Amino acid sequence: MDSALIPKGVKRCPAWQFIMWIGANGAVLTWGVFALLLVYFKGLNQTNMNNAYGFALWIWADLAVIALGGGAFFTGFLRYIVGKDELKNIINYAVLIGFICYSSALMILGFDIGQPLRGWFIFWHANVHSMLTEVAFCLTAYFGVLAIEYAPLVFENRMIKKVPFFHNLSHNMHEIMAVFAATGAFLSFFHQGSLGGVPGVLFGRPFGFREGVLVWPWTFFLFTWSAAAAGPCFTILITKITEAVTRKKLVKDNVIDLLAKISGWMLFFYIIAKIGDTLYWANVTAPSKGSTFMDFYTSSSGSAYGLWILFAEIGVCGVLPALILIIPKLRKTQATLWLAVILAVIGLCLNRWVMVLQVLAIPVLTFESWFTYFPSWQEIATTILPVAYGVIMISTSYRYLPIFPQERELNPIDEPAAPPEVAESEPEPTDAGPEPELSPAES
Repeated sequence: MDSALIPKGVKRCPAWQFIMWIGANGAVLTWGVFALLLVYFKGLNQTNMNNAYGFALWIWADLAVIALGGGAFFTGFLRYIVGKDELKNIINYAVLIGFICYSSALMILGFDIGQPLRGWFIFWHANVHSMLTEVAFCLTAYFGVLAIEYAPLVFENRMIKKVPFFHNLSHNMHEIMAVFAATGAFLSFFHQGSLGGVPGVLFGRPFGFREGVLVWPWTFFLFTWSAAAAGPCFTILITKITEAVTRKKLVKDNVIDLLAKISGWMLFFYIIAKIGDTLYWANVTAPSKGSTFMDFYTSSSGSAYGLWILFAEIGVCGVLPALILIIPKLRKTQATLWLAVILAVIGLCLNRWVMVLQVLAIPVLTFESWFTYFPSWQEIATTILPVAYGVIMISTSYRYLPIFPQERELNPIDEPAAPPEVAESEPEPTDAGPEPELSPAES
């Protein structure tokens, strides 16, 4: 039965290996679910969050996975709206990764509510003056878009597509996928930006506060820009990891090169904007609020909030991967490509980390000291939960769905040769003698 579900013309590992792999990740998933249930039934007292850290590990993870899932909306935008047809060979995987990231983000928000049974209050009793309300609406709507984009891939399963209804539905959904891609890009632009706008409008927290355009602080645009720049790097990274695990070439180099090139230029101009934003904030915005630049960084060596994190985010994990990805020779070298996409992903996560944890750690009153925080094991377990869930989703989808259109071409399976008598059958000679020649008139 298992072999009948595997896409035609590709090779997969034996069923027992797949079951063991899923079982190992399922154990991690079970640990996370146990912690999740403790939080659901006992509340947020299972965490180490407090009045200083109302936003902590979960919100950092939430912002990070939403940004990393930005590869889905930006790749879809490039494929369907801009018309980069080469990306059709990786768009399925980008959508799957985005689906995992956004479903994980919604799950994390379910933890953080504290009373998940009242989650519907966000929609029914919406606070129209809150950017988080817009985030909740757009996040939920875009997850629905990703589910619609992922559905045709499910319908392509060998057994499912035998049902005429699903076969026809899949074909018709492919025909209008550009509409969903455009809708997803629109929704993702606004919720990515609003997530950045939240620290940007906190005038009581000078580290996050920014000037802006009308009601939008600079962080609104920087969050969207960084997600579009580093999100595709995450897609490339997960693709490379999948190829390493399966020991197969799944996507041609020209596809990866195109996506890496576009991501590199996006990252390059984002870093320029980020440097400009940081300089303006350090020299104009912060002093106008009565703070100096070094008020936001501890001077003790080894501190979690030292200047090292600024240089790591902008320099090591910003400028360096951008230069690697825009220089063809470096981009086409596998070692430097791996380095660039890993650094870009780390840089994005660092940016979200400082915009959540460092914003809250810095004292804002003269009698306060730096706040410290370390997550409880329940927070750690529920943060690892989406990782195990993502591995299971990717493994199952790769095994049973035609995720990579180029896989059969890049990994041909040696088919057994047909028997000679079957491969070529010649007519047996007869004793009727040679056929009579026809005259020109008869021919």
